[in-house]
Amino acid sequence: MATFHAFLGCSIDGFIAGPDDDIGWLVAFDDVLGETGYDDFFGSVDAVVMGRRSYEVISASGPGFYGTTPVHVLSQTLPSGPRPRLGESAVTVHPDVPALQTALAEAGVARAYVDGGRTVQGFLSAGLLSDIVITRVPVLVGDGIPLFGPVPAPIPAELVESRVLGAGAVQSVYRFTTTG
Repeated sequence: MATFHAFLGCSIDGFIAGPDDDIGWLVAFDDVLGETGYDDFFGSVDAVVMGRRSYEVISASGPGFYGTTPVHVLSQTLPSGPRPRLGESAVTVHPDVPALQTALAEAGVARAYVDGGRTVQGFLSAGLLSDIVITRVPVLVGDGIPLFGPVPAPIPAELVESRVLGAGAVQSVYRFTTTG
């Protein structure tokens, strides 16, 4: 069974994107953050999991972002099955998490990167997210897509590590007890 992991950047007021999916404020910090560990993290995963909205944004703006790593999209509105590639990444749509888990098991996926706010929130709420790396950059966005949303009950997290990066960004790693 695959384990699920997240690696996200957000504003200090907790947004992963501003209005209209704007991430220009986050991208502006790329050159000054220093080593974030993203490359090592990404090298440790066998697949990427995202929701339909993230898939549409990535398709339009950065289709080669994930290299050759397979992309799995959770959507109840897109037809299930293979989709056009994102750059060199094969893309498959799944109607729900159980179908996704079956496909990942059949593909021998051990570690999957969960990307996108709503998808991360869903995996947290379902008790499926093993850990999350959050890099908070020193900017207030005020509105947009929040990193976290409502949860069915408090979700305890264990702080594994926290460190200061360039430009005053703070990166923290949290671990969760999973139920699935």
